[in-house]
Amino acid sequence: MIATLAAITLYLALPQRLLIAPRYVLPALELILLVPLIAINPRRLTRQTRAFRVLSLLLVAVIAMGNLVALGILIHELVYAGVKNGGSLLMAALQVWLTNVIVFGLAYWELDRGGPVSRTQEPRAALPMADFRFSQDENDDAVEEVADGASGTSDWVPTLVDYLYVSVTNSTAFSPTDTMPLSTRAKIMMSIQSVSALLTSLLVIARAVSILH
Repeated sequence: MIATLAAITLYLALPQRLLIAPRYVLPALELILLVPLIAINPRRLTRQTRAFRVLSLLLVAVIAMGNLVALGILIHELVYAGVKNGGSLLMAALQVWLTNVIVFGLAYWELDRGGPVSRTQEPRAALPMADFRFSQDENDDAVEEVADGASGTSDWVPTLVDYLYVSVTNSTAFSPTDTMPLSTRAKIMMSIQSVSALLTSLLVIARAVSILH
C-alpha cells in the first residue's frame, strides 16, 4: 500500500504536459483498485482469490503504463519541443525514474512464484516455478552464519524489499546483479525496465544537466 501510494504521489507531482489525461483520473482509478485489495487483506497478505490476483496485477499494470507513457512524452518533449527549463526536466525525470523502480519492484513481487500470498502460505513443493534466483537460494553450503539464512535451512522467502532492491539495481546497473531472472517474463520485464531507466538517465537527465549549464 505504501509503495502504491508513493507511486501515485509521484505521478500527481508530474508536470501536466506529461500526463495523457486530467491529473486525477489515473490516480483515482489506482485508488479504486487498491481499496478492495486492502479490504481483502487489511493487515497481512494471507488470503487470495482469483479476483484478488486480477485486481493486484491490473493495479501494477495501470501504474506501469502511466509511467511509461509519461517517459515517452518526456522524451518527445525533449527531442521535438525543445524544453528550456532544465530544473523542471530534471525533477520530472527523477519522478519517472523513482516510479519506475517502485512499479517494477511491485511487478516482480506480484509475479514471482505465484505472488506474495502463495510464497508465504503454501509449501515450497506447491509453488510455481520461480521467476528469480536470489543468492539465499544458493547459500546452503556456505559458512554457517551465511547458510543459516539460506532458503533451504531457514525457509527464507523474498519480501517486497528484496524485489525493490532488484528493481533499484536493475535501474542503476542496467542489468541484474546478485539476483538472476529465470523465466521469460522476468527477462522481458527487466529488459523493459533497463531500457526505460537507460533512456531516463542518459538522455533526459544528461539533457537537463546540459541545459542547466
